[in-house]
Amino acid sequence: MMTTTTTLGGSVGSSGGGGGVSSRMVAESPYSCTMTTRPQRADPPVVQTRPMFNPPPFSLALKPKMEGGLGALGESFDPGLIGRGSREDGYESRSGSENVEGASGDDQDPTAGTKSSKRKKYHRHTPYQIQELESAFKENPHPDEKARLELSRRLNLENKQVKFWFQNRRTQMKTQLERHENAILKQENDKLRIENIAMKEAISSPMCNQCGGQAILGEVHVEEHHLRLENTRLRDELNRICVLANKFLGKPISPFSGSMGNTDLELAVGRSNFDAWNVPNNDYDNRSMVMDLGFTAMNELLKLAEIGEPLWHRSVDGNGEALNIEEYDRTFRCCIGMRPPNFITEATRTTGTVLLNSMAIVETLMDANRWAEMFTGIVGRASVIDVISSNPSGSRDGSLQLMHAELQILSPLAPLHNVKFLRFCKHHAEGVWAIVDVSVDGSQPHEFQSCRMLPSGCIVQDLQNGYSKVLWIQHMEYDESMVHNFLKPLIRSGVGLGAQRWLATLQRQCECLAVIMSPSIPSAESSVISPGGRRSIVQLAQRMTRSFCAVVCANMYRWDPIQTGNGNDPAAVRLSMRKSQGEPGEPPGVVLSATKTIWLPITRLRLFDFLRSEETRNQWDVLSNGALQQMIHISKGQTDPANRISIYRNTASASVNQNSMLMLQESCTDVSGSIITYASVGAQEMTLVMNGGDSSCVALLPSGFSIVSDCFNNTGWLDDSKGAPSIEGNDSNGSLLTVGFQMLVSSSPGAKLTLESVETVNALISRMVLDIKAAFLCN
Repeated sequence: MMTTTTTLGGSVGSSGGGGGVSSRMVAESPYSCTMTTRPQRADPPVVQTRPMFNPPPFSLALKPKMEGGLGALGESFDPGLIGRGSREDGYESRSGSENVEGASGDDQDPTAGTKSSKRKKYHRHTPYQIQELESAFKENPHPDEKARLELSRRLNLENKQVKFWFQNRRTQMKTQLERHENAILKQENDKLRIENIAMKEAISSPMCNQCGGQAILGEVHVEEHHLRLENTRLRDELNRICVLANKFLGKPISPFSGSMGNTDLELAVGRSNFDAWNVPNNDYDNRSMVMDLGFTAMNELLKLAEIGEPLWHRSVDGNGEALNIEEYDRTFRCCIGMRPPNFITEATRTTGTVLLNSMAIVETLMDANRWAEMFTGIVGRASVIDVISSNPSGSRDGSLQLMHAELQILSPLAPLHNVKFLRFCKHHAEGVWAIVDVSVDGSQPHEFQSCRMLPSGCIVQDLQNGYSKVLWIQHMEYDESMVHNFLKPLIRSGVGLGAQRWLATLQRQCECLAVIMSPSIPSAESSVISPGGRRSIVQLAQRMTRSFCAVVCANMYRWDPIQTGNGNDPAAVRLSMRKSQGEPGEPPGVVLSATKTIWLPITRLRLFDFLRSEETRNQWDVLSNGALQQMIHISKGQTDPANRISIYRNTASASVNQNSMLMLQESCTDVSGSIITYASVGAQEMTLVMNGGDSSCVALLPSGFSIVSDCFNNTGWLDDSKGAPSIEGNDSNGSLLTVGFQMLVSSSPGAKLTLESVETVNALISRMVLDIKAAFLCN
């Protein structure tokens, strides 16, 4: 008869008559399970281990330096962590090195089994047998039948004794490994519990790193918190008024006693040292809420990128996709609040390849100055107000910053859109980045907002040969009451600030950057210009284009408007005046600008080719004195040869002397629109630039044109041949042309503007518009 005792790691087989030895072993085992035994013929025991969980895999091929059964792994054990003490260890030792006389029921007489049968003696293996078994276990913990027979013959043991010894030894080893692992996990759990308690205490009472005071208000009611915010705002306003009163009245007028800069609220909310156009940002220092908004916007951007129809449908021009607003409202919850009244939505999506790797695009978008330079014509000015979160390693992954920007449409009829927004950058996979923008103006009820940016941005994925695949999503809301009726179709169609315009500008600028930075010079260009000279000319042309955009949109400079007639009339010329003090890159004196937007029944590309060509320039340039001859041209890309920079001279001049004037012109075009800018430059200054000199000191007063395709379906406005017939045979073949013109009316900054100067500039731009119309017979 055989009694089987089941332990945590396996089973121990023994033979006996009445179960006395069995009872003793069960009583000494802390993990034994009471089982009912009955007389039966015992088959060779099969040891099965069923651990409570699957631990990390350990190799049973132990190293040769094992001593005492544990080897190198046992050297790291802490005896105090193993668990149950000497009783368990004693049992494990017996299970491996002790045996019962007559180990298997097969060796007993079948007739035996009465209570008077002789009890088998409990004995240990000899030290020599234990040593040999341990050595064999080190070499192979799972011996086969042949190896066990060899050991049994050599050690004078039965085959089943050798088999049981190896089974019990493996069980012992596994039990010790599990105990050691449990002890380590318990230590890690205790460390995490202590760290969790410390973090909770730190969150409950955060301290300001700058002043050492409490960083949040603590448990305060929401209404009380808002009242304290309003109270601090009023105190600051009172303080500013008192300072002004002291200055103008000459009497010291004190505000409330106490320093306004050390109020409890300032310690609780915090202040930023960066003053971006005097925009207060102390309400945005609740960084946890700001970071939640950034993560929510990122999740929405990724979902908008993945979902197709019915959320997105093809746009009318077929070059992109437009958002189904009703489906969007059903699918998403607006993360910046409800849409204000009179606001309209512009949401578009498009995809394309860009000649720049993903990391370079990310660095450009996260740098405010490089972002504004890259998207000239869309971004007027940009700045970083505060860096909410950054990566200690210097990577842009996880970077979250609060930014301010002026978004513009190149027309005097379009208002500037000031947006304050979060920009969050995330590295999702190898070569895949996502950047999302979302407005935070909604949390400032006392601030007027004409534009809101819902989760918008791009997902950039690296391709081969330095290219990237870019998916751009632009989702914005505008106050329609601020938009002129003539431009409302342009805004609603997405042509104004849609995803197609952003991506097309990025593609064109990256292609230009690649061509300019290339050491080789195209064969079609003049080889007399060195690579350094090409870069200097490009920098000068880019500054000229940025200055023209600032003239059209009346930003960057302080312009004083000049009222002439009805300001709401789209056919009227907008006149503005500023005084230049001779800053680098500008001539000193009084500058007068004139801008006007008109509709023409001419396709955009045809109008663009007409205005950029030197052969047709004398048909509209009222200040030209004879025909122009191209001296040098620099290509800015291979996709469209019209993207170029040209330098012209007047054919009336026999040669370029030190006193003659040259004409610098840059033309840019893509699927979203076209820009032509030009300015007069002295021959001496241009020679310096062509030789690689500094172009920032060259004074410019640029003029030019901005052209976009209309969205009117063959309709114009009152004084521009409303409903003119289709010349090109298309449903929409018209263009919106914006003309921008500057003139230095006096070289003295202190001079007064005369009525004669205003009338002269007004007459010049009106004559230019009439000549352009006459060239296409659309008067």
